[in-house]
Amino acid sequence: MAVSRVGGSSGRNDPRIPMSAPDITEEDVALVTAALRSKVLNLGPFLSRFERAFARYIGAEHAVGVINGTAGLHLCIRAAGIADGDEVITTPFSFVASANCMLYERAVPVFADIDETTMNLDPALAAAAVTERTRAVLPVHVFGQPCEMTELGELCRARNLLLLEDACEAVGAEYGGRKIGTFGKATVFSFYPNKQITMGEGAVITTNDPEWASLLRSLRNQGRNEMQTWLCHDRLGYNYRLDELSAALGFSQLQRIEALLARREAVAARYAKALAGIPGISVLRAARSTSRLSWFAYIIRLAQDIDRDRVIAQLDRRNIPSRVYFSPIHLQPLYRERFGYREGDFPIAERVAASTLALPFHGNMPDEHIACVAEALEAAVVRAAA
Repeated sequence: MAVSRVGGSSGRNDPRIPMSAPDITEEDVALVTAALRSKVLNLGPFLSRFERAFARYIGAEHAVGVINGTAGLHLCIRAAGIADGDEVITTPFSFVASANCMLYERAVPVFADIDETTMNLDPALAAAAVTERTRAVLPVHVFGQPCEMTELGELCRARNLLLLEDACEAVGAEYGGRKIGTFGKATVFSFYPNKQITMGEGAVITTNDPEWASLLRSLRNQGRNEMQTWLCHDRLGYNYRLDELSAALGFSQLQRIEALLARREAVAARYAKALAGIPGISVLRAARSTSRLSWFAYIIRLAQDIDRDRVIAQLDRRNIPSRVYFSPIHLQPLYRERFGYREGDFPIAERVAASTLALPFHGNMPDEHIACVAEALEAAVVRAAA
């Protein structure tokens, strides 16, 4: 068989396996403690250190820390001047924030279907969705797999559109040998506890435009101008500041990002080996244009004749959590009610969404947990086949 047998089907002998786990070291704790003891808890030296280090890592001119990825996406839409009735083309297969950020400014997210292999926005379908009201394209590097940035860049240049990137799941990912984070006007990365590096919460926006960097810093800080007094507000802004404790943790994690990414890559490789030969499942692999896939989650796809809900239930009986990633945005109740979307509007995204499943995954996942998941998954798939 493809995997060793671990534990019993009753679940009594199976280990409790976490869905994810942040990689926190004593060095991380020490730096956060240093920030706390400094008594400078906001807009201080750790934020500046983190921003400079992150910009260097990505190869961008500027990095602007914000409270979370949703806030970062919102600020990009705001900085672009996208407003009432403007359209932004994006994917329906993503976390809902990548579309909601347009609604905050009364703009319209226009969905284009995805490529079934990469699960990312299809450039040809994005091009077909452009209208006279289109202002920008916002691709999402889903699961750390880079989008087809050459084609999307050509589309935006040809149609005079802004290219804004959601890389909230893709820190360290590379397309054609170049890190994600410098292709568009601005790119957003986020650092929730299940991400490749974490701040608990927190995000960063990268850009090569100094005017955008200055504007983003103002917008995150209640519209204040950095060159004026604290109570001088030049524009409508938001309380999207990144605190010093989060920045200290992010800076510490960034010092070992290559080791963190490498460990996740190694776990993904061991998973692929353990799952090889199990009928009815396929695993996520790097696309041809992807020179580095940044492993945010470990995603499998189930064959159409396998009942996913039964698989989830069977795994749960073995103390193994799993998650549906993602439910299509256009079929969320808000989008059905507001825009009239229904099943069949984006068939590829719907087909992919109905067949994907995230397994437990983190960079320190032991081999015995991988083997246990693989054994339980094979048994669950056999029972769930129609």
